[in-house]
Amino acid sequence: MTYQQKPSIFQLGSVHESGASVIVSGWGLGMCASGCRCHRNPADGQLALAEDQAGGSLGLRSFAPDGQCDCCEAWTSGELLAILRDVAAVGALESQEPAAG
Repeated sequence: MTYQQKPSIFQLGSVHESGASVIVSGWGLGMCASGCRCHRNPADGQLALAEDQAGGSLGLRSFAPDGQCDCCEAWTSGELLAILRDVAAVGALESQEPAAG
Protein backbone atom coordinates (compact mmCIF):
# COMPACT_ATOMS: atom_id res chain seq x y z
CA MET A 1 0.00 0.00 0.00
CA THR A 2 1.36 3.41 -0.92
CA TYR A 3 0.45 6.65 0.76
CA GLN A 4 -0.17 9.81 -1.21
CA GLN A 5 -0.39 13.10 0.68
CA LYS A 6 -3.85 14.71 0.94
CA PRO A 7 -5.00 18.29 1.53
CA SER A 8 -5.44 19.13 5.21
CA ILE A 9 -8.96 19.22 6.65
CA PHE A 10 -9.89 22.06 8.99
CA GLN A 11 -13.68 21.72 8.87
CA LEU A 12 -15.86 18.61 8.72
CA GLY A 13 -18.73 18.52 6.27
CA SER A 14 -21.13 15.94 4.92
CA VAL A 15 -21.29 13.32 2.16
CA HIS A 16 -24.59 12.47 0.42
CA GLU A 17 -25.25 10.03 -2.37
CA SER A 18 -27.77 11.39 -4.85
CA GLY A 19 -28.35 8.85 -7.60
CA ALA A 20 -25.18 8.55 -9.65
CA SER A 21 -23.68 11.65 -7.99
CA VAL A 22 -21.95 12.00 -4.65
CA ILE A 23 -22.40 15.42 -3.07
CA VAL A 24 -19.63 16.45 -0.71
CA SER A 25 -20.41 19.72 1.06
CA GLY A 26 -19.29 21.84 3.96
CA TRP A 27 -15.71 20.57 4.09
CA GLY A 28 -12.86 22.98 4.67
CA LEU A 29 -9.61 22.01 2.98
CA GLY A 30 -6.22 23.57 3.49
CA MET A 31 -2.80 23.12 1.96
CA CYS A 32 -1.31 19.68 1.47
CA ALA A 33 2.15 20.96 2.45
CA SER A 34 3.47 24.29 3.67
CA GLY A 35 5.77 24.77 0.66
CA CYS A 36 3.23 23.74 -1.97
CA ARG A 37 2.88 26.25 -4.82
CA CYS A 38 0.63 24.50 -7.33
CA HIS A 39 -2.59 25.04 -5.35
CA ARG A 40 -2.33 28.80 -4.86
CA ASN A 41 -4.00 30.93 -7.50
CA PRO A 42 -1.20 33.05 -9.01
CA ALA A 43 -3.53 36.07 -9.26
CA ASP A 44 -4.62 36.26 -5.62
CA GLY A 45 -2.91 33.44 -3.71
CA GLN A 46 -6.22 31.80 -2.77
CA LEU A 47 -7.07 28.09 -2.77
CA ALA A 48 -9.89 26.64 -4.85
CA LEU A 49 -11.69 23.34 -4.36
CA ALA A 50 -11.84 20.68 -7.04
CA GLU A 51 -14.94 18.50 -6.64
CA ASP A 52 -15.75 15.47 -8.77
CA GLN A 53 -19.40 14.53 -8.17
CA ALA A 54 -19.32 11.62 -10.61
CA GLY A 55 -16.21 10.15 -9.00
CA GLY A 56 -17.06 11.28 -5.48
CA SER A 57 -13.86 13.11 -4.58
CA LEU A 58 -12.85 16.45 -3.10
CA GLY A 59 -9.44 18.04 -3.44
CA LEU A 60 -7.67 21.24 -4.33
CA ARG A 61 -7.53 22.76 -7.80
CA SER A 62 -4.07 22.79 -9.33
CA PHE A 63 -2.83 26.02 -10.88
CA ALA A 64 0.27 24.31 -12.34
CA PRO A 65 0.84 25.21 -16.00
CA ASP A 66 -0.27 21.76 -17.17
CA GLY A 67 -3.14 21.64 -14.64
CA GLN A 68 -1.71 18.51 -13.05
CA CYS A 69 -0.86 18.04 -9.39
CA ASP A 70 1.89 15.69 -8.31
CA CYS A 71 2.08 16.71 -4.65
CA CYS A 72 -1.22 15.32 -3.35
CA GLU A 73 -4.41 13.54 -4.27
CA ALA A 74 -8.07 14.31 -3.58
CA TRP A 75 -10.01 12.77 -0.72
CA THR A 76 -12.50 10.12 -1.87
CA SER A 77 -16.06 10.09 -0.56
CA GLY A 78 -15.27 6.78 1.16
CA GLU A 79 -12.35 8.32 3.02
CA LEU A 80 -14.45 11.33 4.05
CA LEU A 81 -17.22 9.02 5.29
CA ALA A 82 -14.63 7.08 7.31
CA ILE A 83 -13.42 10.33 8.90
CA LEU A 84 -16.99 11.22 9.89
CA ARG A 85 -17.51 7.70 11.29
CA ASP A 86 -14.30 7.89 13.32
CA VAL A 87 -15.10 11.35 14.68
CA ALA A 88 -18.56 10.13 15.73
CA ALA A 89 -17.02 7.08 17.44
CA VAL A 90 -14.55 9.23 19.37
CA GLY A 91 -17.32 11.64 20.35
CA ALA A 92 -19.39 8.75 21.68
CA LEU A 93 -16.67 7.52 24.00
CA GLU A 94 -17.33 8.19 27.63
CA SER A 95 -14.39 9.23 29.72
CA GLN A 96 -13.48 6.75 32.43
CA GLU A 97 -11.59 9.37 34.42
CA PRO A 98 -12.93 12.68 35.65
CA ALA A 99 -11.62 15.67 33.75
CA ALA A 100 -8.62 17.38 35.32
CA GLY A 101 -9.15 20.80 36.64
